[in-house]
Amino acid sequence: MRTGGISRRIHRARIPLLLAAAGFGLAGCSTSHVTTPARSATEQLLISTAADQAAERLAGRMAVQGSVYVDAAGVEGYDTKYAVSAVRDALLRHGAAMAENRDKAATIVELRVGALSVDSESSLLGIPSIDIPLPVSGTSSTPEIPLFKKELTQGVAKLAATAYDKNSGSLVSSSGPQYGFSNRAEWVLLLMLSWDTNDLLPPDTRPDPKPWDD
Repeated sequence: MRTGGISRRIHRARIPLLLAAAGFGLAGCSTSHVTTPARSATEQLLISTAADQAAERLAGRMAVQGSVYVDAAGVEGYDTKYAVSAVRDALLRHGAAMAENRDKAATIVELRVGALSVDSESSLLGIPSIDIPLPVSGTSSTPEIPLFKKELTQGVAKLAATAYDKNSGSLVSSSGPQYGFSNRAEWVLLLMLSWDTNDLLPPDTRPDPKPWDD
């Protein structure tokens, strides 16, 4: 009888343990699917913000009036369409008028793009991740242990333009190289604390309430 009572008590004790294990298993099985594009929104914001700054500086140096046509035939690469439109917008705000086509313009503004991309740098105080060769699976990596870490990503734009009279071909104005920069930095302190700083978005552009505050 004593043995049977012990057996029943052990059986009853197993039930909550099994339920708890099942609960942990169910909680660990939830997954989410996120579509990841080839380029992140942060990268695009870095480049477009830098292009906006460079375009504004360029238009301020050009001093062109009347009807102009922006010639971007020699401009190629990612995000260049945005940069060209940013230059047109800046020239309009500085007093120029966009001609419908080249023939109707008094002044041709030939645009050049010297840089329109991002640079990254990282600094770490702590133990970096180390690759360890394994006989079967190839390699494995140890976790990074940052006491202090900074990762900086900077958008860089270099724009220049030459304006000349359509009929005579004589120089009207030259901007010289104009630069724009944008920044996003990620910080980690003592393994647990992390935050980021950037100049990409004004403080009032996030949705309110924020989706992650629900």
